[in-house]
Amino acid sequence: MIIKRGLLSFLFLFLSAGSAWAEGGGKLILCSTFPITQTTRNVTAGTSSLQVDSLISPQLGCPHDYALTPKDMRKLAKADVLIINGLGMEEFLGAPLARANPGLVIIDSSRGISGLLQDQVDDKSDEADDEHRGGFNPHLFASPVMTGLLTKNIAEALEGLFPEDAELFRANYRSYGERMNRLAADFTALGRRLGNNRIITQHGVFDYLARDLGLEVVGLVQVHPGSEPSAAGILSLIRIAREQKVGAIFTEPQYSDGVGRTIANETGVPSATLDPAASGPENAPLEYYETVMRRNLEVMANILGTRE
Repeated sequence: MIIKRGLLSFLFLFLSAGSAWAEGGGKLILCSTFPITQTTRNVTAGTSSLQVDSLISPQLGCPHDYALTPKDMRKLAKADVLIINGLGMEEFLGAPLARANPGLVIIDSSRGISGLLQDQVDDKSDEADDEHRGGFNPHLFASPVMTGLLTKNIAEALEGLFPEDAELFRANYRSYGERMNRLAADFTALGRRLGNNRIITQHGVFDYLARDLGLEVVGLVQVHPGSEPSAAGILSLIRIAREQKVGAIFTEPQYSDGVGRTIANETGVPSATLDPAASGPENAPLEYYETVMRRNLEVMANILGTRE
């Protein structure tokens, strides 16, 4: 996904106490995606002065090619703060956001994070087009390492906006950050024991997690999320799976696994579903991310095999 550095690029704000906030009443924090909502809920757990809600349905997943609805616009009009994933994930906001709430404070949770990966789009690929070449991969949330960094950014931004709850935010960040560190360590340990480190994935959502484990993503089923490959693209993936001796094909619950199963049937490479926790239930438990990622840990160990 290409990065458009327009309206959203400069909207990462830290405000001093009392600078723009009316006295009294709770503040509404909207989050652009389910993963950002869950991270923010963990940071703000225990405060009675803030309400955290998701802008879009938590069941939607990554909002690639999303268009704002009238309901979304009403939510934006009422919000005090909007926390976004950044890195081009929220291209759907643009001008409608400025119309709905021109004074809205926006926190870009990816701002300043190092170690970003380029989107895996080959400029020579038949599956790529001019609109979706280049740019950074925005799917930081699928890696516990990167989620820890997102958490830090969100906590520090909220400390600046709501200093009365700064101590709570810091304590929650330390707790959640430690949990992310433990989860990341478990993935790293698994990566050292895996029997095969070459995989094909649905799209680039697992690139950061693959890096954490030392896995090599040698092919993507969907160059652009939601766009199925052509017949030539499927044949190319079958060839890659055979030549690279791929260990697994990982699909996602957000998308059809039809192409992945076709490649698996043609090559004998096992396939399985990994959940990037891009979507989830309404009012998900605060530990939902960890539950999903530990399930992924088991799936990867079972399908790729481990060395003792």
